[in-house]
Amino acid sequence: MSRPIAFVDTETDGLHPQRRAWEVAIIRRDPDGTRQEWRAFLPLDLRHADPMALQIGRFWDRHPSGRKVSGKEPCPSDSAVMSAHEAAKQIMRLTFGATIVGAVPSFDTDVLSRLLRSEGYLPSWHHRLRCVETLTAGHLRIEAGGLADCALAVGLSYDPTALHTAMGDARLAEQVYDRVMGGAS
Repeated sequence: MSRPIAFVDTETDGLHPQRRAWEVAIIRRDPDGTRQEWRAFLPLDLRHADPMALQIGRFWDRHPSGRKVSGKEPCPSDSAVMSAHEAAKQIMRLTFGATIVGAVPSFDTDVLSRLLRSEGYLPSWHHRLRCVETLTAGHLRIEAGGLADCALAVGLSYDPTALHTAMGDARLAEQVYDRVMGGAS
């Protein structure tokens, strides 16, 4: 591919239209082979959060604010919450001109578009998104399920504790994409 690829995943406060990300991960691969991973926890106002969504992503166990509220020990210092403005700046830089790939990437780009615009930045990725679930279904001519089902369908194993973490899902989407598209795995 002549443009960068950005494997993207977010953990959000729900499925509702105004959902907000509390964790974002991006793996950017440039045409020259350069690969960069980035992950951040973002601040989250819990007023509109869906408790079930927070439970699925393990917000109370993984997010520094969630751990604090739930009475758990603080996370390591590399797990600090990044400001929304700084996160938006990094997201724009890492997705600039890239084809976004993920498991239902429109879910993530909707959230990221709102975040970028709210912080004075502009979504600048390529307009055609790539969904690994759809690619897997077409490649294998099956009705594919979610990301984990797709990984198993193409012969990949995965760490179940990494599911529903932004970086775990971004890495698994990258592996599924590479397996289906014939790239590095």
